[in-house]
Amino acid sequence: MNFSWMAWTPPTALFFIVIFTLIAGMGVWEYFSPGGSPRVGILRFETTRGDRLFVSLLGSAFINLAWLGLGGPSLWWALALSVVYAIGVFRFV
Repeated sequence: MNFSWMAWTPPTALFFIVIFTLIAGMGVWEYFSPGGSPRVGILRFETTRGDRLFVSLLGSAFINLAWLGLGGPSLWWALALSVVYAIGVFRFV
């Protein structure tokens, strides 16, 4: 297969590996503890673990895009902010 259309750098590969690992980990977690432990958080609607993972991944994408547009190409602080955001989503949403 020819993947020359995409810049497969180590950070790009790591990004996709982490997302795949998170989704696979959620699948295993759901297998051993079905139901997703739905709860109502600060948004006032019911969310499950999968919903919170999706919201945290989506929010992290926006954080990184905003950082690229406003702060430049170094994404280490955006990564740290994304991790804090994801912890907040899983804790309070």
